Amino acid sequence: MSTENKLVAVMGAYGHTAKFVLTQLSELGFTPIPVGRDRERLLALGLDQPPRVADVDDPDSLDRAFAGVAAVVNCAGPFIDTAVPVAEAAIRACAHYVDVAAEQAVTLDLLARFDEPARRAGVAVVPAMAFYGGLGDLLATAAAADWTEADDVQVAIALDSWLPTVGSRRTGARNAGNHVVYVDGRFVPPPSVRSTLNWKFPDPIGEQQLTEMSSADQVTIAHHLRTPRITVHISTGALADIKDPATPPPVPVDELGRSAQTFQVDVVVSRGGEQRRASASGRDIYGVSGPLAAGAVARLLGAAVTPVGAVTAGELFDAREFLRSLEPVHLSRPIGR
Repeated sequence: MSTENKLVAVMGAYGHTAKFVLTQLSELGFTPIPVGRDRERLLALGLDQPPRVADVDDPDSLDRAFAGVAAVVNCAGPFIDTAVPVAEAAIRACAHYVDVAAEQAVTLDLLARFDEPARRAGVAVVPAMAFYGGLGDLLATAAAADWTEADDVQVAIALDSWLPTVGSRRTGARNAGNHVVYVDGRFVPPPSVRSTLNWKFPDPIGEQQLTEMSSADQVTIAHHLRTPRITVHISTGALADIKDPATPPPVPVDELGRSAQTFQVDVVVSRGGEQRRASASGRDIYGVSGPLAAGAVARLLGAAVTPVGAVTAGELFDAREFLRSLEPVHLSRPIGR
């Protein structure tokens, strides 16, 4: 059901990814309200709406910050520390909850913990609405089309580099040891040695060596597409970047504030010897998380879906429509090929 309430609270509003979320919410006609612990940093954003100060350790402050909003976008990582209290406060406020977490354990927990509370409140909880989690889920859903089950799902990610933000560094350290893979229809600890493969991407990327990775994509896809196996592989060089403490953070190079980093995501869904594929490419894995999260808010507050319960992007939204709405500014390449 559509709503006239255009107020959207953005938790952790002065973070790197949050700035993309704020910009996209404004462009879509919403009124973002910056929320965080540091009033001076919130004021420095220069937004029209006065900031609201809140701390995840203070439920009353969260209730005050989310009072009267239609949705909450959580950009405050590590999400292992913030997701539950922020989602709880959003539900108390009868507001939809969206986050940009890439954390597997958090996404699993939110989907399991908040389905019933969100349904009772008449709202949706949509975790991992970002490059890792949301984009792969939308692509897998677009590729699967009318299939509700598959033999195998492969996600292949090519990054020319991975320049991590400070938040990514903190999240990686906080989530060490919490990773899983999806094999035989269940989540299990990853193998001691990760698999590698060569993957042929469209030109100009071409063939790339990839290494298996645990990501939120396994969680979001498995939540609604019945399949015994979901694998995610990413450029071996990008993994080396994120593991290297000397790798610098991203630097803006365009008018949208994005870095020069590029990505290509291929998803192949297989069943009975048939393969279906969906692909997308773009610039800046953090930059594309902004329109993904803001686009989720727009659809949650629109009339096209009935947003209740803990759900993922692929099961709630029209995947092809959502992906096409991001072309050509945020995503390029055809959805299927």
